[in-house]
Amino acid sequence: MTKSASSTELEVQVGSMPLSLDKELLASKSAKVAALLKENSNADLYYLLHDIPADSETFDLVARFCHGCAVQMSTENIVPLICLSFYLGMDENHCNNNLLSKAVTFFEQTVLPSWNEIIKALRSSEKSLQQTMQIGLFDACLQVMIAKASDNPRHLGAPIIVSTDKGDDSDRPNAKRRLFALDWQEDLTTLSLQLYEPIIYTMKQHEIPPTYISASIYRYAKKWIFHCNNGRETMSIYKRKSQRNVIETLEKLLPHGRELLPCTLLFEMLRCAINLEASSVCRKGFEIRIGKQLDQAKVKDLLILPQGYAKEVQYDIECIRRILKVFYSNYDSSDASGFISVAELMEEFLAEVACDMDLMIDSFISLAKMSMAAALGTKRNSDGIYRAIDIYFEKHAYLTEKEKEQVCKALDFRKMSPKACEHAAKNERLPVRAVVQVLFMAQLQMRETLARTAYYDDKSEKEEKEEDEVRMEMEKMSIKVVGFLITKQK
Repeated sequence: MTKSASSTELEVQVGSMPLSLDKELLASKSAKVAALLKENSNADLYYLLHDIPADSETFDLVARFCHGCAVQMSTENIVPLICLSFYLGMDENHCNNNLLSKAVTFFEQTVLPSWNEIIKALRSSEKSLQQTMQIGLFDACLQVMIAKASDNPRHLGAPIIVSTDKGDDSDRPNAKRRLFALDWQEDLTTLSLQLYEPIIYTMKQHEIPPTYISASIYRYAKKWIFHCNNGRETMSIYKRKSQRNVIETLEKLLPHGRELLPCTLLFEMLRCAINLEASSVCRKGFEIRIGKQLDQAKVKDLLILPQGYAKEVQYDIECIRRILKVFYSNYDSSDASGFISVAELMEEFLAEVACDMDLMIDSFISLAKMSMAAALGTKRNSDGIYRAIDIYFEKHAYLTEKEKEQVCKALDFRKMSPKACEHAAKNERLPVRAVVQVLFMAQLQMRETLARTAYYDDKSEKEEKEEDEVRMEMEKMSIKVVGFLITKQK
């Protein structure tokens, strides 16, 4: 309708749609409209009511009520209906049996008792969110949700179990967990971030178990970021900023603590933060959480690409270094198994990246040094690192002798096993200097063995025979190095 409508009708703008209603009927139910009619003309009212916080469907329900028709209330329309009737002043002070009291009664009796209905009602409040919070509807929902979650935290969904055998972690509940799960469809992850954030924040304040909160936060990221952005696909600036805001908010909400989420999932969130160019505070938060349980990580978790990588694929060495630092500064167990696990992890990771044809020598050396540092105090030999270096030389045959020598500086020859030394002595991929060091260390080990034998024993005939055998082995090793040097010269 246009502004030339009948003088008995009041035209209002609801969103982009002009709607009209008999002004006397509306004024009989609305204190706001009645007050405006006394002081303004119809034309003025059009502009005074142009920002009604409702959609056409909700306004149509108000119109039906004013005409004496039954209003079909539902969980999906009750929040917008309460917001509009509150805005129009359709309360008992203006008219008995008015719309606001009826809508609030429906809300209290039908929505609040049910977790499902609360979630559905909150989802419908997106367009009138500010008013929903101002008039107390959100707080009413929140208090009930806190009570229900305190009584049974599985309203947030099943916790994600951290695997201790380094198998695949999954957030899908198994048959046993499903048996004890609640029978409901709605879940917090379907809400917008504006609603989800204050709900989770308040639940943390009320000490809802952090395992449930952490699981919910991960699933929220999975729904709103991971599923919407598979890989590093091109996205609009607006979408990128929106997702960056989501991951930064979730990091703030995520509880701190060991084994609240599997390490693999934390790494997934960290990679997301890196790809979205989230704040350094956000990325550091994930690094700290990962570092506290790095002994549970897998090799594939460490394959972190740096922000803005281009043609030559490298690895975020500084990120890995920071995570290692967090692990060692926070590990307080008397059991050394965690240190051993991280040392093994770094060795396996080094062997994995050694196959990367694009891995630059400086990056490999940095990773090798970190792997050596991780093995300190674990009484581990250097065989794993030697194996990775051998793989790197095999895959990067173009390296010069000098470059190979630089790589080998990261290897502690003193900690190589006799078997590894034997392999190294025959390894034509190693630089000559490295082979000489290996043979020299092997000779020192044999001398130490000989000295210990002489010190503890009386040098019986049998023992003298053993000494002769050791000397023969030393001579063989010397022959090997001479032969190797001759081969290199040719």
